[in-house]
Amino acid sequence: MAGYRFYPRADAAQDRIWRDTLAEWGEAQADTYIRGLHAHLQRLCDNRLIWRRLPQRLAVPADVKLMAYFSRYEHHYVFFRELGNGDLGVMSILHERMDMAVRLKEDLAALHAKGKDQE
Repeated sequence: MAGYRFYPRADAAQDRIWRDTLAEWGEAQADTYIRGLHAHLQRLCDNRLIWRRLPQRLAVPADVKLMAYFSRYEHHYVFFRELGNGDLGVMSILHERMDMAVRLKEDLAALHAKGKDQE
């Protein structure tokens, strides 16, 4: 059974989501939202039919040779790729109100700069 792994920026994003939700709506809602996010990620692992391909021209640097996908979970978009072992590599998690093209480009560029796009 495939699993999922977070790249550093996505891992930091989920921590921020939890903290922001905690501050605004309390611990129970923060826990519920993060558990729901993880359940959504597991559904993505189990069902490729719900993956949406990210257009290469949208935000992926031209020299990054990876196939990227996205999915929406409530108020966030999850950007991921399939790793060599079949797991999902979660590259970025962005709120629907963010300038997604700019933020995604930053996250993917940081990933590429560390050579993580070659895994």
